Parts: sequence; structure tokens; C-alpha cells
Amino acid sequence: MTEPTTDQAIEIIAATSDGEDLDPQHLKLVELAVNGFLNETGKAAFQELLANVRSAYVKPCFHGILHMTRDHQGYVFYKTHLIEHFDADYAMSDRAKTYTQQLASACQTLEAKGITPSFQAINTHAPIP
Repeated sequence: MTEPTTDQAIEIIAATSDGEDLDPQHLKLVELAVNGFLNETGKAAFQELLANVRSAYVKPCFHGILHMTRDHQGYVFYKTHLIEHFDADYAMSDRAKTYTQQLASACQTLEAKGITPSFQAINTHAPIP
């Protein structure tokens, strides 16, 4: 017997600190699943998310950029270091992707110098034009 979607959603939310650890797009996927708004592709994505959560959830990289993530409030992190904040409308734009790539490069430069990445450190030691 197939486990109900709501039970699966509860499992996902419970395993990710009430959804706080989920990527914003994954949280939206859970919402759509619970409300019955997924097509077959969405249902497959939901099952992939469930499998990901069951095997120790790995948050996807923001814009596909290694070590970059974004939380529900729009804060952007390099590894675990808070480095920027993006409004929701801007966050998924091409400009934001380009800027995020620049941020990642700046963070790598800082790490190579032994400096912990942060918004202040980027502006001081690795400014982005």
C-alpha cells in the first residue's frame, strides 16, 4: 500500500527542522504536494525529495553554484557563512546568478587567504565590481 502524500510531507518537514533546512523550492514542492497540485513530473520530484530526505537531506546548490545556498528569508550562504541577502524576485534572476558566481569566487579567494567569508570580508578584502 502506498503511503499517503500527507504522511510523506510530514516526514519531510519533520526531518528538516520543520522545513527550515529545506531549499525554498523544495518547501514549495511539499506545499504543492499536500494541496494536490502536482502533475506526474511534480510527483516524481516529490518522491525524489522524499528519498533525499530519507538518506540525509542534501540541500541543492543555489543557482547550481558549489557551496552556495539560500534560505527561506532570502539569506545567501557560502558553506555555512552568511554573505548576502536577496529579495525573492531578484534571487532567481540571471543577474542574481551572475552575482552569486562572483560571490562564490570572492569567498574562495578569502578562504585561500585564510579569511572567513562574510559580507564585510568580501567588501574589504575581495570587493566585487
